[in-house]
Order: sequence, then C-alpha cells, then structure tokens
Amino acid sequence: MPVTLAVDAMGGDHGPSVTVPASLRFLEDAPDARVILAGRPDAIEDSLAKEKPNDRLSVQTAAEVVDMDEPPADALRKKKDSSLRVAINLVKDGTADGCVSAGNTGALMAIARFVLKTLPGIDRPAIASQLPTKTGVTTALDLGANVNCTAEQLVQFAVMGSALVAAVDGIDRPTVGLLNIGEEDIKGNDVVKAAAELLKSSGLNFHGNIEGDDIYKGTTDVVVCDGFVGNVALKTSEGLATMLYEFLRAEFTRNPATRIAALFAYPVLMAFKRRIDPRRYNGATLVGLKGVVVKSHGGADALAFRYALDKAHAEVVNGVLERIAQRIAAMPAPAAAPPSVEARPLPNA
Repeated sequence: MPVTLAVDAMGGDHGPSVTVPASLRFLEDAPDARVILAGRPDAIEDSLAKEKPNDRLSVQTAAEVVDMDEPPADALRKKKDSSLRVAINLVKDGTADGCVSAGNTGALMAIARFVLKTLPGIDRPAIASQLPTKTGVTTALDLGANVNCTAEQLVQFAVMGSALVAAVDGIDRPTVGLLNIGEEDIKGNDVVKAAAELLKSSGLNFHGNIEGDDIYKGTTDVVVCDGFVGNVALKTSEGLATMLYEFLRAEFTRNPATRIAALFAYPVLMAFKRRIDPRRYNGATLVGLKGVVVKSHGGADALAFRYALDKAHAEVVNGVLERIAQRIAAMPAPAAAPPSVEARPLPNA
C-alpha cells in the first residue's frame, strides 16, 4: 500500500536544509512512499537544487512559519497557513497518511488535536517515544504533553503504548510498567495508586510498578507515567548520555599515552557512541489522534529526521491507529464512581 507523508518542511532549528535531504534519503529506501513538503516554495527549492530530484516528492505551498518559541494559542489562531498547519490538514483531508514535524512541540500538539481530534475513548493525546535499554528498546509515554493526569488517563496511555508496541515491534502482549518511586503497592501518590488498581483489571499485560532504573534495564516493553515525570526522565537521560560520552573523550585525550590508547579503543568508542546516539531514537509519536503524527527533535540533523520519517512510515504500514481503536474498544467499562458529597441530595429538614 502506498504511504504518503506530509512534512512540515519549515519546522525545527534548521528547516529545509534538514527536512529536504532527509526526505530524499527516506524515499531512496522506501519505494512505496511519497513525501509532500509543506512550506515556502523558494526556501524548499533552494535546498532541492542541491539534491538529486525524486518524482515521489512534491511541494505544498504554505506562506507562514510557526516560530519555535511561539505561544501555541497564537500558532493555532493566527497562522492558519503555516507549514505546520498545512501539513496537518493534508492528513485531515486524506491526502497524506501521516505527518512529521520538527517544529514547536506545543503548537504541533495544539494544532493536531484541534484539526484531527482524538480517537474515541481517548481524553488526551500523549507523546510516546522509544528509549534504548540493555535488552533492546522500551516505549515510554507520556513524555511531556500532559503535566497533570488522572488515573484513567494513565490507563489510556498504557493502552495506546501497548497497541503501538504490538503494531510496530510485533510483540503480541507487551508488558506494561507504571513508573513509580517504588515497586510496592503502597508507594506513590494517590493518582498512581489508583492507576495501578485500574491496570490490574484492564486486561493489559501489566507487570506492576517499576522504578527509574527499570527503564534502562528493559524490565517492561511499555513505561507509563504523566508528562511531567516523563519529560524530566527523558531530558535527564539525554544529558547523561552526552555527559558519559564527553567524559570518555576527555579521558582519552588527557595526555599522549591516553591518545595512543584511544587509537586502539576507537572501534569500541564508535560502537558505544552509535548505541547511545539519540538520533537513532528520534521521533516521538503523538498517540491518541485520528492520524499519525510524529514529532522530531527541533535540533535534529538529516540523519535524525530520517529516523522520524521511518517511524511515521512504520506506524502507517502497521495500522497503529486501528490497533489503538480496537484495544480501547475492548477495554472493560470502568466501574461507576460513587456520587460526590456535593451531588448527594440533602435530607429533608
């Protein structure tokens, strides 16, 4: 089945100088795919002039650009002809099967949610991405879209993450872990405790509570948390990976003897760098929408953006939206909550 991806060509820190060559490299290895670049034709053509043409790549004019620091509400209301909005609209009207953008995260989430809407049974979209582990990868969500969540929404994240992993990674019943400050049931705040109880009866392959170190042990296939915790964990992990690589490089260049040792260790160092290279895991999925939307890191280079395109392509081919809808529909109905004190009728005087 042919797959068409709409690309916000102007988004990110580098715009067409990254999105254009990345799209062309993606098309070289994806013969079933087409790419529509949304943006300013003059800027896109300047980058295309430096590349080998491909007849499966086309341009959709968009006169405006959403700045990286622009308030999401302004981008939604005032820039209806932005490259980001035009790319999302192409998914909405069925011209494209998915969208990839390295632009303003808040604006992307706001516009995608407004234009595409959420799938039935989903309160809020979540940001999901893969993280490297000792055993492979794990998928974590939410990574920043929802700072405050209810227990029911955490369960929805678990369902979406499970469906995403089942579709893309081919794991029939992915294990789900709830990120907490301890494995015991008594640990955590009230929301996390309530979510754990709901997950036990959800029909998902719920492993139980997990701690931060379980993420990189690969204890579960899916890690669930609210967006505040998830974003802090993600940024901390990225910073740690960078620091470790810089420490190694500093030690191997400290003096002539360590430089000589570095020559012998070079293959190992490069293998280590590739293994923790965040570009290989670039591309966070906005799950829960009526359309495939992948957010690339704003500072991504062409290689990293190419990985985001690969991710969107895989999600379309493997029917992620249909998998999520099916799993949400199969969830047991939640028990009716008791009426609040305010809602109970007052006794007659």
